[in-house]
Amino acid sequence: MNSLIVLWKKMAEESAIWCHTSATMDIKTVQGRYKHEGMSFLTISLPRFGKDFQKSLDQGLVDRNMFQGFSWHAGLPRFLGGFLDRVFDRTSGILHDHPDIDAILCIRQLTLIYSKILLDCSQERVEKAMSDYVMCEQEVRASDTVLSESDLSDFERISQMLYARVFSEVDREIYNVELVPKHGPGATVDRLIGNEKYRLRTWTSRLEEVFPAMDYLFPNPSYYFDEIDAVDFLEPGAEMPVKVITVPKTQKSPRIIAIEPAAMQYAQQSILEAIVPRLESDSLLSKMIGFSDQEPNQLDAQKGSLYGDLATLDLSEASDRVSNQLVRAMLRHHPHLHKGVDACRSRRARVPGHGVIRLAKFASMGSALCFPFEAMVFLTIIILGIEKERRIHFDRHTIKSFADQVRVYGDDLIVPVDCVHSVINSLELFGARVGADKSYWTGRFRESCGKEFYEGHDVSIVKVRREFPVSRKNVQEVISLVSLRNQLYKAGYWRTVKWLDHKLENLLGFFPYVEETSSLLGRYSFLGYNLSESRMDEHHHAPVVKGYVVSPRLPINRLDGPGALLKFFLKRGVEPVHDVKHLERSGRPRAVDTKPRWARPY
Repeated sequence: MNSLIVLWKKMAEESAIWCHTSATMDIKTVQGRYKHEGMSFLTISLPRFGKDFQKSLDQGLVDRNMFQGFSWHAGLPRFLGGFLDRVFDRTSGILHDHPDIDAILCIRQLTLIYSKILLDCSQERVEKAMSDYVMCEQEVRASDTVLSESDLSDFERISQMLYARVFSEVDREIYNVELVPKHGPGATVDRLIGNEKYRLRTWTSRLEEVFPAMDYLFPNPSYYFDEIDAVDFLEPGAEMPVKVITVPKTQKSPRIIAIEPAAMQYAQQSILEAIVPRLESDSLLSKMIGFSDQEPNQLDAQKGSLYGDLATLDLSEASDRVSNQLVRAMLRHHPHLHKGVDACRSRRARVPGHGVIRLAKFASMGSALCFPFEAMVFLTIIILGIEKERRIHFDRHTIKSFADQVRVYGDDLIVPVDCVHSVINSLELFGARVGADKSYWTGRFRESCGKEFYEGHDVSIVKVRREFPVSRKNVQEVISLVSLRNQLYKAGYWRTVKWLDHKLENLLGFFPYVEETSSLLGRYSFLGYNLSESRMDEHHHAPVVKGYVVSPRLPINRLDGPGALLKFFLKRGVEPVHDVKHLERSGRPRAVDTKPRWARPY
């Protein structure tokens, strides 16, 4: 933990040099409050200061109701006062006409650096997160009841305008049993991992109506008659509920995900693979919705910060607030797709401390279809909000005129500033909740998909993801620290990087200069790798340097017979499987090691 404080001190001193100020008192404040408050000061109190700073940028002045827990001098907090003076007027608290961009970046860096560190929450916070999950479910049901027939009709109309072509093509493929399923790498409720999933023998009667076991569980029909008796077909009341769990997100609150049964995930992947490429290749939708590339959202956020014409909205509990009623309305005119999506949707969830509950939401994170359908629902609602603001009925041509002003990537939304209030009203009407502390449209600060901008300037920061390693055996922490070092190097914190280099050299022994494409754990430099550290490879005319490579340990689960044949038929592409032992070991690594190797530095 002391290393985290020393890192903050080094970065504060270097930031002060950038901004021609002093951080001496700020360092004493952090050291003192950390001594009395512990990690919660770094992971909760400091990030709250940073978020209040961002809202102050957005509204153009510092509000006395913000920055709770920090003392004030005149119109600004004392903490980081030297930096704040370069952004706001000390007397009035009003934003300067030309605030110092470096100071904005440094304040964000120093306050938000530990906002996403992966630490376990207290049991009390975990229990509250589970209670909030159940409460959110109740609010989704309540939201469903207040929607009028007119609201649902409008939603359905816009959905058809946007997605009818894509849905019709997928609908036809489902009818012709042409979808190709796929097992994902993640955990399942039935605890099948890696190759074990290809021996799946649990199916549901709902899936059987759309995804026949003969076509989806066996390599070809000849195996069906020999092994069909081993398949357990579950009726709706006997289906396995998803398992709701928490994973580390921030120390303030964990992330909630739901682990799906293997059969559901298997079918979901087939629909996902049919829908997403079509959405991303559609002449209109490709400009408004994305699933694999965050850069368009980031560029729009930069544009919005420069010209003030685009707002960035962030939704709280986004996936958990998408009602299944909306997805059903969206798919109503595509019966086979509708039936397929419904068949692979889990209807119940097992929530620790609350038992098994029936779900009104479409799906939680963990479902393969959660991300694409939440994005499609949000885009539909945004267009509805803009339509209400413009007070005309849109057609597809009219929607096209907004293609460069609207962009959706999951719960990161870009919308026109002049329609922002109407869009927010529509989102909340349909059950979404806009995060006020992470949505911006008034000033010149914008954030979307991990990038932040002020007046067109990139003020994105580097965040610590894990605690510092104690030894080389803390592999995940070592990998994270090397990544942190390299990110800080590219961000210009070279004095801080020099301190980190010393720590990593003592920890690893071998810490060579490498290019970003190298397999070695090494340090990046704008000067490239160091030839003086290298030697020539014995078998290739190429330089190699000594360092550590990450070696994952895959679970042992051998596969042969029909399962191995099924895995072959489900393989994507024409290239052979890279891992020659994929029928012996597979699944997500249960552990990773680092091993010293001579390898190329590029």
